[in-house]
Amino acid sequence: MRIAGAVRAAAAVAACGVLLTSCGTADDRAKTGGKNDAGGDRAKRAEASATTDLKRIPDVGDRLQNKIPKNSRQVVAVYGEGEDSAKSTVVLYEKSGSTWDKTRSWAAHNGKKGWTTDHRENDKRSPVGVFTLTDAGGVLADPGAGFPYTQSTSMQAPHYWAKTHWHDFDYVIAIDYNRAKGTPPNDPTRPQGQSKGGSIWLHMDHGSGTSGCVSLSKQGMEYLLKNLDPKQHPVVVMGDEANLRG
Repeated sequence: MRIAGAVRAAAAVAACGVLLTSCGTADDRAKTGGKNDAGGDRAKRAEASATTDLKRIPDVGDRLQNKIPKNSRQVVAVYGEGEDSAKSTVVLYEKSGSTWDKTRSWAAHNGKKGWTTDHRENDKRSPVGVFTLTDAGGVLADPGAGFPYTQSTSMQAPHYWAKTHWHDFDYVIAIDYNRAKGTPPNDPTRPQGQSKGGSIWLHMDHGSGTSGCVSLSKQGMEYLLKNLDPKQHPVVVMGDEANLRG
């Protein structure tokens, strides 16, 4: 386990892509209205896949399917409801032999403006793609994570943010988009430059869209932290339906 020491104040709040910006501020709390039929159909297909031998991750086209490393045996799939929607579903798939099994699923949120294949800092969209998962942390103590886990109050959401956001970063899994692997989630290093954003995380949900991260329930985060295994080379496959299938 890694326990973070003093972390620079700027890094402490460099969460989900922009300094001093939460993954969904007080004026972002309104939820998107209306039912998404495509999302409902996708959820039904995902549910059916729980009893089906899967040779590949459902609803993911060849372009992204081929980017999943051959040695990966755990995939966190984030199915966005639409390119401009903040609603999504997180599904954990684990490989058994040559087939994939659906393990768990959770309602989730992504960037409040939806998804993008060209993420930029402060665009409020989540990046589409396949990314490795290697590091975790949070304000709370390590719940038994398989990843190296950094517990640090430097990840605490500032209390001038809306109270609904105070626990966003109690648990965090860093998504390896424009970051240095093997560092705490809030390490400010941006290999592709600051303009490409960074600090894209899986973290706890506050009920609405984020600034680019993917958020789900505390129970979901605990499950992922305890069950994702670095030896299984886990990745996240994330995007809206059209981009995932494309």
